[in-house]
Amino acid sequence: MGRIRIGLALGSGVARGWAHLGVLKALDKLGLVPDVVAGSSIGALVGGFYLSGHADVLEAWARSLTTLKMLRYLKFPINGGMVSGTRLFNEAEHYLGNLTIDELKTPFVAVATDLWTGHEIWLRDGTVVDAMRASLSLPGVFRPKRIRGHWLVDGALVNPVPVSVCRALGAEMVIAVNLNADIMGKAHEADEPPGGNGAPVTHLTSPLRHFGQGEPSTFNVMVTSLNIIQDRIARSRLAGEPPDVSINPRIGNIGLLEFDRAAELIEAGEKAVERAMPEIRDALAVFSALHG
Repeated sequence: MGRIRIGLALGSGVARGWAHLGVLKALDKLGLVPDVVAGSSIGALVGGFYLSGHADVLEAWARSLTTLKMLRYLKFPINGGMVSGTRLFNEAEHYLGNLTIDELKTPFVAVATDLWTGHEIWLRDGTVVDAMRASLSLPGVFRPKRIRGHWLVDGALVNPVPVSVCRALGAEMVIAVNLNADIMGKAHEADEPPGGNGAPVTHLTSPLRHFGQGEPSTFNVMVTSLNIIQDRIARSRLAGEPPDVSINPRIGNIGLLEFDRAAELIEAGEKAVERAMPEIRDALAVFSALHG
């Protein structure tokens, strides 16, 4: 009997992406090693670290984050976004260096969006860090990444859960991790910049907030709008390109920018795999029978 070729689609969700780390740990314990990995936005970041053998480093870093520590990573640019992300990705380069996608033992694709054409771009070569940086360029927050003459932004705008990419790369059984399955209707102040909607923690956050009588801030409007976009596009894409197994961490109560809640998110990812076990067993049985 031949081995089932497994694809893993890691979806978008900004800070909620730490749940991917819990999912990957749980899948590893089950012996489910992907033959193909496709990631969109934060899914590309986690996927890149995982395939390079540094998932433990990323987890340790994520668990160490606090609101104030995140502020130290931010550098406000003149154009393109509220933060440049340079310091964040310098941290990634410290561990991954100039590692290229071609050097990874497992095929990897980071999904990004061409800012001017709206086309879905699959990054399959070049450095892992550049691919992650482009896929994670949240419009209005991080500056776009220029690669081969294209200005690229967040892959969540076109393919929040890249099941189609795994299929195109020859995956037979696709496991999708959807971080946005329960986000709508649960918006809260956690999606404000660090400091909430009251007195700013530092002078760095105050320009990002609109102080109104219960009126959403500009930042809250932007992030909540991204929630809506991700939810609607993900529903549409997954309806037309359904995975064989869908893992849906219950994290709708956690904001897109709550990077300091890694421990909760990782645990939620592990629990999501536990809930999906019947679906996983059924899919494995079907594909095993086909291979038999």
